[in-house]
Amino acid sequence: MTAREALAVAEQRLAEAGIETPRVDAEWIVAHVLGTTRSGVYARLDDEVELDGLVERRAAREPLAYVLGEWGFRRLTLKTDERALVPRPETETVVERALALVRDVESPRILDIGVGSGAIALALKDERPDATVVGVDISPDALSLARENAASTRLDVELRESDESAASEGWDLVVSNPPYVDSLDGLQPELDHEPEIALIGFDMHESIATKAKTRAIVFEVGDGQAAEVAAILERHGFRDVRVTPDLGGSDRVVEGLK
Repeated sequence: MTAREALAVAEQRLAEAGIETPRVDAEWIVAHVLGTTRSGVYARLDDEVELDGLVERRAAREPLAYVLGEWGFRRLTLKTDERALVPRPETETVVERALALVRDVESPRILDIGVGSGAIALALKDERPDATVVGVDISPDALSLARENAASTRLDVELRESDESAASEGWDLVVSNPPYVDSLDGLQPELDHEPEIALIGFDMHESIATKAKTRAIVFEVGDGQAAEVAAILERHGFRDVRVTPDLGGSDRVVEGLK
């Protein structure tokens, strides 16, 4: 079928499946097959395309980033699959605040706890080449994906298997997007495809704050959790605690200094 026909078929199928943005997702899929951008699709509407089951995967509520196999984060394009969470736009705010906190630190030492796909660690290294960046995770699968992304982006980030105890080693900045969901009940079905170990839980914020020997700390938090996490940081001796909203206006990032 042509790209024009593929867009129409994909949009209808995704709408029937309950996808909130069927046209946008259809454009992404067709663009991926054509090897172009979403806007570039419209210059190639008469090209022949074969969707190879990608639309059905998305209709089954597999995350679009997994269907495409890659996703943009800050200035990077990262490989994405079920080994780690999809890099999300709100997490880019975490990177912004992390960079701000080490702006005046020469050659900062940065630890990313729960490195997942490597998105935060690699973005920090990309935008602060002088930094020493270490990413840790308890998931060997996530670490394997992060290593693939480090290789493809040619960014020198140390990746190793560890839990939050790595925070006690001494850093200029500790950053983490730990699990912060109580249950997947009632949430978007796409989350069923992502690793549960990276989603469910809410004890790591305090555990990291307890162990951290660091000049600064930055957390991503769930909806309605910012005040509680801010209180955790204050309880563990952090000062100048600050909450920053994401681009959608939700309080998403909590930081503090020591």
